[in-house]
Amino acid sequence: MKVFKFGGASISNMDRIAQAGDILKTYGGQKILVVVSAMGKTTNSLEKVAEAFYNGQQDEALTLFEAIKKNFLTLANYLLVKGYNDAYAQALDIFTEVEWLLHDRPVRSFDYYYDQIVCSGELLSSIVVSAYFNEAGIRNTWVDVRDILRTDNRFRDASIDWLFTQEKINTAFIPLFDVSDIVITQGFIGATAENESSTLGREGSDYSAAVFANMLQASELTIWKDVAGVMSADPREFPQATAIPHLSYEEVIEMAYYGAQVIHPKTIKPLQNKNIPLQVKCFLDRELPGTLISDQQTPDLPPIIVIKRNQALISLHTLDFSFAGEKPIAALYRLLAGAHMQPNLLQTGAIRIEICVDDKDDKIEKLALAASTIFDVQVERGLSLLTIRHYREDSIAQLTDGKKIRLRQQTPKTAQLVLAD
Repeated sequence: MKVFKFGGASISNMDRIAQAGDILKTYGGQKILVVVSAMGKTTNSLEKVAEAFYNGQQDEALTLFEAIKKNFLTLANYLLVKGYNDAYAQALDIFTEVEWLLHDRPVRSFDYYYDQIVCSGELLSSIVVSAYFNEAGIRNTWVDVRDILRTDNRFRDASIDWLFTQEKINTAFIPLFDVSDIVITQGFIGATAENESSTLGREGSDYSAAVFANMLQASELTIWKDVAGVMSADPREFPQATAIPHLSYEEVIEMAYYGAQVIHPKTIKPLQNKNIPLQVKCFLDRELPGTLISDQQTPDLPPIIVIKRNQALISLHTLDFSFAGEKPIAALYRLLAGAHMQPNLLQTGAIRIEICVDDKDDKIEKLALAASTIFDVQVERGLSLLTIRHYREDSIAQLTDGKKIRLRQQTPKTAQLVLAD
């Protein structure tokens, strides 16, 4: 059993969907679960729908969603012949789910509505991909992952109910491979016990694929991307970035924790727990070796650069000049948990705590207001967080040239700097 994950870029148009089919044809006769993301920039478009709806702009939300529908139907019309009517009928159910919600008025949290709307991207992409593969002779079975993957109701960052999901995989999912060698489902999404759609965090399709690999006892997981493998930096910002042939689970977890976009932060643990190797391959040129991620350590790695934009630095000063010790720090972590925020960097001094977090308006304001009862709070926004694994001093100097360093933290392997332009 193998698990393949195709990201949005790898199925963003007709040619790339056909390329994905060609890849699968080279694995004829093998049992493969295919996990797909939303096509191209569909998730971004659906986020705008959710924002307009939640802000009371119903007509705008419906107009934006109508454009997404038209794009889907245009693609399906060009890509499909015999399978068009069935794909349209499936998609119509998804359209109806979203439009029914958009004609209402928001009475719950934004995160709830985000999940109900944005999940349609993965569902629609998997419908058209499955239909095309069947027409191309790649027989497959389509599954709505919401019937399998159970989560809690922490919308936009849901946790998986592993016991329930494993039971569903055993009883309702694995038997599908007796019908066809290939099963197609969606990444990123699941459903609560109340059958409300949920998502696993942005870019969570990698994590979904790893969960399935774990529960299916897969021999390997392959993530197909539009890059040569795991790169030493984002090649769009650093053209000199190179592919890294081999990485350990531990190194990739560190990279993901610090914000490297190539692998979702939660992806590695389900694989490491069962020693399932992860291949990151290029769908544009499947002959490239890609990157193998396993339990083997790799010495002499190059500097690995990660930049997170849109960061905020929250400076917390104890009100009475008491030490920022156990009680203030414990209180801060309770506040962070209450705001569903994860510090990207945290540094403590005698009477001051500095935390760097993703700059999200509603969450920053909620945290700052709650923390003001314990600390004097200052917030600086519009910052970047630079992380360099296996750094050299010359690489730090080069990457910070012309920048103002607001905060710096180093270990023997990792340097992190909060920067302002």
